[in-house]
Amino acid sequence: MAADVGSERPAGIATIGVVGAGTMGAGIAQVCLGAGYRVLLYDPEAAARESARARIEAGLARWEARGGAPREPFSASDARGRLALVDSLDAVAPADFVIEAAVENLAVKVDLFRALGARCRPEVILTSNTSSLSITALAVASGRPERVAGMHFFNPAPVMKLVEVVRGLPTDDATIAAVVALAGALGKEPVVVADRPGFVANRLLAPLLNEAFYALEEGVADARAIDAVIRLGLNHPMGPLELADWIGLDVLLAILEALHRDLGDPKFRPCPLLRKYVEAGWLGRKTGRGVYDYPPRA
Repeated sequence: MAADVGSERPAGIATIGVVGAGTMGAGIAQVCLGAGYRVLLYDPEAAARESARARIEAGLARWEARGGAPREPFSASDARGRLALVDSLDAVAPADFVIEAAVENLAVKVDLFRALGARCRPEVILTSNTSSLSITALAVASGRPERVAGMHFFNPAPVMKLVEVVRGLPTDDATIAAVVALAGALGKEPVVVADRPGFVANRLLAPLLNEAFYALEEGVADARAIDAVIRLGLNHPMGPLELADWIGLDVLLAILEALHRDLGDPKFRPCPLLRKYVEAGWLGRKTGRGVYDYPPRA
C-alpha cells in the first residue's frame, strides 16, 4: 500500500548508519546528507570508501549547482561535514537508524544483521536495501526481529522517488511507521509491501529484463533494436538492456537466482547469456562494459 507521509523528521533520529559503500550505499548516504542527517558510512574496503566519497562529493556539488538538495536548507559544505567514513561495524554503533546496502547475498547480510544487532542500541531500527532477499531471515538474525524492515531504494538513489518499505513477518507497526516517516523526511515516496521474493518492483521487472537477454541470445534482434522497441512501443524511458546495465548485471543475476530459488517458477531462470556477461566481469555501467560499452568517467 502507498503510505501517507509528510515531510516531518521522525523524532530521535539524527545519525544514520549506512552499511556498504557501493553504488547504492553511496547514493543512500548522499540522500541522507541532503536531508540534514549525519551519516556513518561503513565499508571494510578502503578503496570502496574513497570511491564512495568521490561519488558523494560529485553528487553534492551537482545539487549545489542546481540550487539545493530536495530537502532544504542545503549547503554542500555543511553536508560534507556531516559525513564520516568508518572502517568497522563498531563505529556504526552510535547510529540512531541503520540502512544496510551490502552485496546482494543472503549469507553476507545475515552475518551483518547478527553483528549489527549485537552492537546497536536495542531500540535502533535496522533496515536492508535488499532488492529480493528475505527480510524475515534478516530480522531473526538480528535478535530484534520486530525492529527490522526492508527499505529498498532504487538506482540512482538521489534521483528515484520510490522506496519499497518491506514488512517482515515479525516487523511491528511502530517500525513500519518509523521507516515510512524517515523515507518521507528523505524526500521519498514510500510504498509498504509484504516480504515476498522480489517484493513488487523486481518480481515484475526482472522477468522482463531476463526475457530481453533471451531475445538477444536467440538473435530475435540486436540490443539496440530490442531497447528501441520497448522505449518507443511501450513508452518506457529506458530499454530493458540499457536498464540492466544501469542496475548492474551481477545484481540482476542475483535477483533472478533468488526468485528462481524461492518461487521455483521456471520463468525466473536466468538467461545463460546474462550469466556469461557476469562471468566475464561485464557488469554494466559500473565496470565500463555490459551489453553496451561506456566511456570512462571524467
